[in-house]
Amino acid sequence: MKAETERQPRADAARNADRILRAARAVFAETGPDASLEDVARHAGVGSRTLYRHFPTKKDLVQAVLGQSIAQDLAPAIDTAREDPDPRHALVGLVEAAMSLASREHGTFTAARITDSLPLDITTAFYETLSELLRRAQDGGTIRADLVPDDLARIMGMLFSTMWNKDADGDGWRRYLALILDGLSPAAANPLPDAPERESGLRSGRRAERVVVTARTVPVAPDQAPES
Repeated sequence: MKAETERQPRADAARNADRILRAARAVFAETGPDASLEDVARHAGVGSRTLYRHFPTKKDLVQAVLGQSIAQDLAPAIDTAREDPDPRHALVGLVEAAMSLASREHGTFTAARITDSLPLDITTAFYETLSELLRRAQDGGTIRADLVPDDLARIMGMLFSTMWNKDADGDGWRRYLALILDGLSPAAANPLPDAPERESGLRSGRRAERVVVTARTVPVAPDQAPES
């Protein structure tokens, strides 16, 4: 009887936490990164005290939301890519999965940057996966041989930048991905200039702009949208 009595509050707490996370994803998508914790509590149908008990700060909430998004939407795509016998197909699929997640969760990713809650420790694993797929595809002759791993980070950054000029939750980025994929093909490719030296992410005094999208990561859009 005592064990049953103890389990019920834990079950209620878990349900409330999940409700809050789902509400936060919806609120950040609809309202944007400036949504308040009170907005999230109202959408979840819980009191502010309940929300603060689970997530004392907005940073805590954003980190939890990203973790849920990654576990549900992108981690499976990484596992699938690693098992795919066609490395070019796997690389394209992983990039598409990352972009799709970033498009759907654009408000959350922006909130993560604003609150300095980007889990940068998982960035390496994502790019290691992309780099391994790149090497295998180059060995198989399906991606041009003069591409280097650092190019992948810059390519992802370019794709993310298209979200500022189109609906963030739309599929406009797919047009530019198709253009980039044509440029990755070995057929009739002109030689590239030498690759730039590896950047520290602190040139011009700015911190590295990266955001999670899996248990691994991709660059997030610039700090501000470009002026039109």
